Amino acid sequence: QLQLVESGGGLVQPGGSLRLSCATSGSTLEDYATGWFRQAPGKEREGVSCISSSDGSTTYADSVKGRFTISRDNAKNTVYLQMNSLKPEDTAVYYCAADKSVLRLWVLRLSDYWGQGTQVTVSS
Repeated sequence: QLQLVESGGGLVQPGGSLRLSCATSGSTLEDYATGWFRQAPGKEREGVSCISSSDGSTTYADSVKGRFTISRDNAKNTVYLQMNSLKPEDTAVYYCAADKSVLRLWVLRLSDYWGQGTQVTVSS
């Protein structure tokens, strides 16, 4: 059973940066595609970025392309989301998720493994 714990959220000014971490345990991270999702108040959860287990290929939502970078360290069983040039509209609870299928994780949003979320607030 894979467990995921996010950290690194907080309050940051517009234009600032944060790095989120998703520490995993209970299984081998390299077997899973992993992704970051976010949910703002009153809005549906949306995909932010994902990284495949096979070749490390990445996908980004249009709204974060060029500003966010996903990466993983299999030795540390941790996935990261570097967020730069943050905007107020990036304010949300950010969740880490994992699945052995990129299709289930990113397209179908049917992953069985989710973290508890970490709050990111972008405000002056």
